[in-house]
Amino acid sequence: MSFTVVIAGRPNVGKSTLFNRLVGKQMALVSDEPGVTRDWREGDGHLFDLEFRAIDTAGLESLRGKGTLSARTAQRTKTALARANAILLVVDARAGITAEDEAIAREIRKTGKPIILLANKCESAILPSAMDEAVSLGFGDPLPISAAHGDGMMDLHQELLKFAPPESEEEAVEDEEKSLILAIVGRPNAGKSTLINKLIGEDRVLTGPEPGLTRDAIPIAWRHGGKPVRLVDTAGMRRRARVTETLERMSVQETLRAIRLAHIAILVLDATQPFDKQDLIIARHIVEEGRVLIVALNKWDLVEDKKLITRQILEKAKVSLAQAENVPLVPVCAVSGDGLETLIKEAMRLYDKWNLRISTGKLNRWLQDMEESHPPPIVGGRRIKLRYVTQIKSRPPSFSLWVNKPVDLPESYLRFLTHGLRKTFDLPGIPIRWQVKKSENPYEEKKKKK
Repeated sequence: MSFTVVIAGRPNVGKSTLFNRLVGKQMALVSDEPGVTRDWREGDGHLFDLEFRAIDTAGLESLRGKGTLSARTAQRTKTALARANAILLVVDARAGITAEDEAIAREIRKTGKPIILLANKCESAILPSAMDEAVSLGFGDPLPISAAHGDGMMDLHQELLKFAPPESEEEAVEDEEKSLILAIVGRPNAGKSTLINKLIGEDRVLTGPEPGLTRDAIPIAWRHGGKPVRLVDTAGMRRRARVTETLERMSVQETLRAIRLAHIAILVLDATQPFDKQDLIIARHIVEEGRVLIVALNKWDLVEDKKLITRQILEKAKVSLAQAENVPLVPVCAVSGDGLETLIKEAMRLYDKWNLRISTGKLNRWLQDMEESHPPPIVGGRRIKLRYVTQIKSRPPSFSLWVNKPVDLPESYLRFLTHGLRKTFDLPGIPIRWQVKKSENPYEEKKKKK
């Protein structure tokens, strides 16, 4: 992107609402509850003819109390501010300027970055009287806007236009459609955020002992071996019965959406507490969405009987995840980085398999061999006949199978074909979908004509 715009301000002034408007979709969680945003998140911003990188940040509350959650959150915001070409300082025009606004303004001024002051929640033609107080922050007259309704966006465009480089100087934009989208999912405190930070080599997302730190699904652009990858850190998913708060339900929906948009989902397990019911629910959801599933066994260094744990997980996966046979298990340690290179290489390999196209000729030769080795059952005195198979799409690999009596084809025989397909064409753990159709009887048409 040609330049970067960072949105800052105290909690609940409308930063995430403005971010969603600039990126043109509901990427950031929005709630009346203060402090929803904790990690900064970024997206491709568009404002009329302008294109830029937009970054939403947490409230810059307190840098005191080193190690506390608020201090760690504030540090994340400072890291994001350092990347800005321009900072949008958002204040609430209805509430007026608070001591917290003034403290944040002092912190932001220290960055030395250009600052555009925005007075949000100016929905009507009559501006709130408290808006004039914003001048006291020392950044000139504020621009009145309504992030919720889109008012004032033309004025904001004129201000941002100053930071757009000449067209000849603009950087080439990475084609995100070619990026491998990798969602990191799992229960709270499994080590998802720590794993991502270790992969990219920086403290990009907030980590700590507190459960439920990650609330948004945070996309992170990265490159591995020259290939563009978009990592997505997600909120931990607890059992549905324990999810009672509205905000947590919103976080879970964001995680489910991240899985739906991903190519590959890495399910991070705490290897010291492997595969409980919730892990299996998450794994099944990944497979049902047709996404590649890889299981990362985190904290592997703390496991004493590694063979026992591996066997237990494989047995549970075999029983509960029949749709994704031979799911890859990769032992890792997110803190030290052990096993992470193997994890990413496995993701790259399976991504290619997920995109695989098999020629119709090869498929039908395979189908003939399968039918000869294990013929379909006889139903009503007549044997079920497999006529023809072809691949209709990839991502995940999906196939149409023409059968003379599709209603009578047992599910067990379809599983037999799925197993054979995986084995013959090397598709371990790849979700496979079937579309069984009725084949026409070539003699039926002759009977009708007679």
